[in-house]
Amino acid sequence: MNPRNRKRVLALAATILAIAVFMLVTPSASSGDDREAKVKEAAAQSAKAGKVFDAIMQIPDKSIPRDLLAHAKAIAVFPQVIKASFVIGGEGGRGVVSRRTSAGWSDPVFFRGGAGSFGPQIGVTATDFVLLFMNDEAVEWLMKDRFVLGTDAGIAAGPVGREAGAGTDVLMHAEILSYSRSRGLFAGLNLKGVVVRPEDDLNQAVYSKSARELLSEDKHAAANPGAGLPAFPQAIARYAPPSDTDH
Repeated sequence: MNPRNRKRVLALAATILAIAVFMLVTPSASSGDDREAKVKEAAAQSAKAGKVFDAIMQIPDKSIPRDLLAHAKAIAVFPQVIKASFVIGGEGGRGVVSRRTSAGWSDPVFFRGGAGSFGPQIGVTATDFVLLFMNDEAVEWLMKDRFVLGTDAGIAAGPVGREAGAGTDVLMHAEILSYSRSRGLFAGLNLKGVVVRPEDDLNQAVYSKSARELLSEDKHAAANPGAGLPAFPQAIARYAPPSDTDH
């Protein structure tokens, strides 16, 4: 292939990838989907996030330290975030957030995350991300229209397993602690540059409220328990019981 044709192929591939990533991180239009379908979609997201959190916490020596969970004000899991790259790269995924309230962990609130990059790269990977929001100021970022990890909100790689004691300074100073799991490996990750924003088409369909309204309430969102929505907060409660609320 001559240099000119090669440039055209690379440009076309980059354009296709950029469109695919944009579709991944952009909420789908409300195309007449009824509320029941949205509730099922939300329940599936909550269940998926709960399974990821359970799997991570099953190996105590390599999981998130319990004392950090006891102090966290909110926890987010973004399961199977897709990262695709071919010269121009990007990643995007859907996440679930539960906030600690006086009544325990709140029903799931839905978010999206996405980022882009540029450089000599190629491949597609799927990674689970976990974010611990360690103070009220960090939770406030979840109530914005969007925010950027590491730019708007301070973020640091969280300690793992028996590193809890070594993470005291991290606990005291970081707004958000971040972790990743890919190909079975789990570790703290300083996740910068990811844009997080509410998936309010889903929140409105399920709760008739925005993420900001839901996260502002000091109570459960009163979702239908039979819909499977509580799967994620129930998973968190197994490792950070509601009795830790006063931390």
